[in-house]
Amino acid sequence: MRVLITADTVGGVWTYTQELAEGLLVTGCDVGIVSVGPAPSDEQRSWMDGLRKKWLGKSWFAAKECSLEWMQDNAASYSAAESFLLERIRDVLPDILHSSQFCFGALPVDIPKIVVAHSDVFSWWRSCRGAPAEESEWLRTYSRLVHRGIEEADVVIAPTRWMLDQMEDCYGPLANAAVIPNGRRIAGPGRVSKKLQAITAGRLWDEAKNIGMLFEVESPFPVLVAGDESFERETVCTDTSQCVQMLGRLQQEALLRIFAESAVYICPSRYEPFGLTAVEAALSGCAIVANDIQSLREVWGDAAIYFTRDDAAALSGVLRSLADNRTWLELAAEKAHARAQERFSREGMARKYLGVYQQLLERKEDCHAA
Repeated sequence: MRVLITADTVGGVWTYTQELAEGLLVTGCDVGIVSVGPAPSDEQRSWMDGLRKKWLGKSWFAAKECSLEWMQDNAASYSAAESFLLERIRDVLPDILHSSQFCFGALPVDIPKIVVAHSDVFSWWRSCRGAPAEESEWLRTYSRLVHRGIEEADVVIAPTRWMLDQMEDCYGPLANAAVIPNGRRIAGPGRVSKKLQAITAGRLWDEAKNIGMLFEVESPFPVLVAGDESFERETVCTDTSQCVQMLGRLQQEALLRIFAESAVYICPSRYEPFGLTAVEAALSGCAIVANDIQSLREVWGDAAIYFTRDDAAALSGVLRSLADNRTWLELAAEKAHARAQERFSREGMARKYLGVYQQLLERKEDCHAA
């Protein structure tokens, strides 16, 4: 089976694409990746070069710089990439189009099309600002792109039931949809001595990540913050705090090394359709301390420690309790690690997607036979 995956280089979509591509290649699929949006970094291109060498003749990569559909200048997000994608499809003749952008569900191709709802502007707005999104040409264009893409896709996939419900609340019932949790594999660093410190990671400019609340926390141990500040620095809290240490943007290897050294991962997000970084931290042996929102409850169940939503004092209390009770801390880390291993593996994610692909191809064959 030949699969073409559209990706982008911003945030967790890239990590998701890496995991899915490697998981599918192991099953015998041929996998092509087309990155749209900002140009791939040197680190991202290096990974793709390594994948091509490892899976000689079975993987390939292309990139098209353009605006993404959720960005302010989204008028040409679909049109700027359409001909490029159609050319790639004609060249490699994939059996499946797997898109991490809503709009490419509308590509005029005679192969099954999957659209993945990693996140969405309207549900982001409701969660972050507590009100419907404001009227603007940007959002009208975004809405048209999303509606058309999900209407013309054969199936819409979301990483949580919560995210799928949000899509239906915002855009109406979905004719064919499913939940497939994201998966991750991490090569263990061996036995690394844990430091009594917390780490969080995310885009500091994104209100959804709620990083600013950490500057109000009183922690008995250091709280490290890793994240991209390159978009709008003025939106990042600049107050000084004795416990908060800003690390800036780290490459994946460096971030995983800090996860392996840290005892706690804090997920303060107020909007989190899944949260792949928290899975990375759990697989690295961190206890998960999470904002009490529905999607994180769905992902982590009783394997995380929750604090009252957006309450810095409640988070401070949890961190003090963990510092005072190392047995509780170790048990929390074990529970998070076990849940991440059991539910969010690369192999499990790839297997579930492969099942969807096969169903769509069988349905296509039945339609042609009829």
